[in-house]
Amino acid sequence: VPEYFNFASDVVDKWMQEEKDGKRAHHPAFWWVNSQNKEVKWSFEELAFLSRKAANVLSGPCGLQRGDRVLIILPRIPEWWLLILACMRTGIIFIPGTPQLTAKDISYRIQASKAQGIVVAEQSVNAVDSIIAECKFLKTKLVVSDRGRAGWLKFNDLLQAASGDHDCIKSRSEELMLIYFTSGSTGLPKMVEHCHSSYGIGFTSSGRHWMNLSSSTVFWNTSDPGWVKTAWSNLFGPWIHGSCVFVHHLPQFEPTVILNTLVKYPITTFCTAPTAFRMMVQHNATSYKFRSLKHCVTGGEPLNPEVFQMSVAQGSTKLGSSPGDVVDDEGNIQPPGKEGDVAIRTKPKRPFCLFLKYTDNPEKTAATERGDFYITGDRAVKDEEGYFWFVGRSDDIINSSGYRIGPFEVESALMEHPAVVESAVVSSPDPIRGEVVKAFIILSPAFLSHDPEALIQELQDHLKKSTAPYKYPRKIEFVKELPKTVAGKIQRSVLRKQEWS
Repeated sequence: VPEYFNFASDVVDKWMQEEKDGKRAHHPAFWWVNSQNKEVKWSFEELAFLSRKAANVLSGPCGLQRGDRVLIILPRIPEWWLLILACMRTGIIFIPGTPQLTAKDISYRIQASKAQGIVVAEQSVNAVDSIIAECKFLKTKLVVSDRGRAGWLKFNDLLQAASGDHDCIKSRSEELMLIYFTSGSTGLPKMVEHCHSSYGIGFTSSGRHWMNLSSSTVFWNTSDPGWVKTAWSNLFGPWIHGSCVFVHHLPQFEPTVILNTLVKYPITTFCTAPTAFRMMVQHNATSYKFRSLKHCVTGGEPLNPEVFQMSVAQGSTKLGSSPGDVVDDEGNIQPPGKEGDVAIRTKPKRPFCLFLKYTDNPEKTAATERGDFYITGDRAVKDEEGYFWFVGRSDDIINSSGYRIGPFEVESALMEHPAVVESAVVSSPDPIRGEVVKAFIILSPAFLSHDPEALIQELQDHLKKSTAPYKYPRKIEFVKELPKTVAGKIQRSVLRKQEWS
């Protein structure tokens, strides 16, 4: 790892020069579209120029300085990418957030981070204004909108007027660059710190080996800008390889829009949540002709067998790099076939791509360490051949009568039944067993008229035959929809909280 590194100057500006020298493929660095047929295309040269202008907006009219913190809450609009690069150029620490945040969520994040600035789109202005009196550190409010708002600086006008000349800071590799708030599955969301090298360089390998990116790739990832997956897959991973970042400004996940976009545009690599792939399969994805698409990748939750089989039938399914080991509660490596925590070895040398720490929370930081390992929060089994078999997230595991049950295997078995369109499995309180398996199921239209009690019994019998009997869902609830993120990922935590509240 170099002593000094800045993604804006060492990656974006270098690719700008490669473009000028004719050494990069002739397609955009950034390609944005929406459902109204609007389109934005930027080369690396245009991206560098506009992000320098944005840097001057932050350090000029906004009055922000190196080391200040700014909360950026924007949907999938081009300005998000400009502002992230602008923060890198100025040394301002950026804190991404999803537009789904409520006024209470925003207030907590501003106060916990001591943010001096906030950037939002029109939809979040009223929420911020309603809690502004609580935020004593906040000094700058910037809105990305076609119309001005009282008390807010208007980014669009300031960007147009700003100079395109700006000298990027010289940042040390280990210098703090960004903060993400966790999802807050236990307690209030916590702040996770990353430096210039952990994100700026750390995703080189995932870009190359997991996403198979190159300078000729047109890469589309559907994540919302508030989540870490956007930073990995919509910025750092692709651009360090000179790839084109493709973005569709989807207000919500629509399988037919996704499929038609893959047909219409020359996208070579596509990344979305397993839930989204399941929805695409149900919309007869095999009938579409994807002339440019070479690779599909996924993450965030397991991939069900029926989707995996579809992927193999259509092409190839790539597996990412394997984790370090599976360890027990004392940090000892588990023998093959025994479940444990997925862990990454951190001693004698800690991998530079790991997070720095939890902000102002040494106890939480220490809890991620066990002996010589960093504990990822995933549960798995390693077999005799060295393959890892994912069980589930530690906080998703169901402990019923002493049996530890991962939701993924139950969901996969349910998906084999023709009545099930989609399912989510969580723990539910039980006076005898402590907790039991509960399945929330969206039914196929053909089964909506069936007797619910008889269908529940049929599904339970199916589970007892297709997996270990102790894993069958003792509770089943038929629902019309499941809670999901904007990217289409099922939010089991919402259902779990609903059950236990």
